[in-house]
Amino acid sequence: MAEAGLAAAPAVVLLGRPNVGKSTLFNRLTRSRDALVADFPGLTRDRQYGYGRVGPVPYLVVDTGGLSGETGGLDALSAQQARQALDEGDVVLLLVDAREGVNAQDEALAQWVRRSGKPVFLIANKSEGLNQGAVDADFAALGLGPVHAVSAAHGQGVAALMEAVCSTLPATAEGARDADDTAIRVAVVGRPNVGKSTFINRVLGEERLVASEIPGTTRDAIAVPFTRDAQDYVLVDTAGVRRRARVDAVIEKFSIVKTLQAIDAADVVLFLFDGREGITDQDASLLGMVIERGRSLVLAVNKWDGLAQGARERIREELGRRLPFVDFAKTHFISALHGSGVGNVFASICAAHAAGSADLSTPRLTRLLQEAVAGHQPPLVRGRRIKLRYAHQGGRQPPVVVIHGNQTEDVPDSYRRYLINFFRKSLGLYGTPLRLEFKSGENPFEGVRNTLTPRQIAKRRRLVRFAKGG
Repeated sequence: MAEAGLAAAPAVVLLGRPNVGKSTLFNRLTRSRDALVADFPGLTRDRQYGYGRVGPVPYLVVDTGGLSGETGGLDALSAQQARQALDEGDVVLLLVDAREGVNAQDEALAQWVRRSGKPVFLIANKSEGLNQGAVDADFAALGLGPVHAVSAAHGQGVAALMEAVCSTLPATAEGARDADDTAIRVAVVGRPNVGKSTFINRVLGEERLVASEIPGTTRDAIAVPFTRDAQDYVLVDTAGVRRRARVDAVIEKFSIVKTLQAIDAADVVLFLFDGREGITDQDASLLGMVIERGRSLVLAVNKWDGLAQGARERIREELGRRLPFVDFAKTHFISALHGSGVGNVFASICAAHAAGSADLSTPRLTRLLQEAVAGHQPPLVRGRRIKLRYAHQGGRQPPVVVIHGNQTEDVPDSYRRYLINFFRKSLGLYGTPLRLEFKSGENPFEGVRNTLTPRQIAKRRRLVRFAKGG
């Protein structure tokens, strides 16, 4: 069963004329210099998508190209992308340049976003060193309510801004579901025309979804419930995310936000590749987002039946070489059109869901930690060896193992990978990411003594002694 926190993240859209600091604010909100951010190519004057990391609740951030007001060429295509972003968004942040003051472009944009009916926050960027009263007076004529003065480059006012923005966001966006729903929710994800709708139609045994050779047929995330072998599922068909060369900006309507929200609301992501095209950068980028969100994962290479032996060997080599970060996921080779291999996918989906939801006991995790340390000790740091003493579960979907010890902040990435592989193999946690958190301190129960009974304190002391090998 999914945890209560599993839900689709609402979308915050950044709009404004060129050079007002939208991308700088995007980087500030997503902390993209330090974390994975999905920059999905394939759009003229691309929209950029990332997960917000500033504020009290999860959300998506959508960056857009600058809107100059021109009606032709690239400016018109950029405006089309901004309109699509506005349709996708739950809240709009309209950025203006506090140093330049209001101009005709700002006024036109203000009228446009006001007509959308979406909640709008007016953001006066580059406001460091300016008088707040003067900034308020300058932009009050736009009629968008209070002016939020920030400096995206320096971070001033950004945290307070996002506290206010997050207070207006819906608790869950479209695609969320009741936490008590026992059906396994499977998001079928991949580039356009890899066969997502064909796969679902094959599973259902009917033409439930429109399937076409024309890329981009699916425009939204479509949920389809069904039962197989006494297990309830909800399959979510998502819009494909496409490369630049495949975009017709006149007819194309992207729903990347819907796809990312479907990933957030899923228990398991079934990621489809096109066997004829191989593994692309687009596949790796989208898979990175799936892993970042901690979703359980099953891989399937579609259109396998029509491939020559040499092409099949090349695909297998590319999977290992280009996607080592998803080596925990089961890979299937299928034909959605003809049905070969499709039925086997669901055993892996159930196994991945079980692994992501696994209940891991503290004694077992601590015992495995001690076995791992005995087999390969942590390194010395400043002449002292890192001590890892005690482990417990810190979360599910994905499973999180919290490890207590000394100098844990100095655990190197190589040893972290060793521990992840050791726990994964020992616990059989395949099909799901596995995360480790480290906490330093001699006594992992420090600070809780006053809340425990004497019997509870004695029990925990015995556990600590056991973790130390006593």
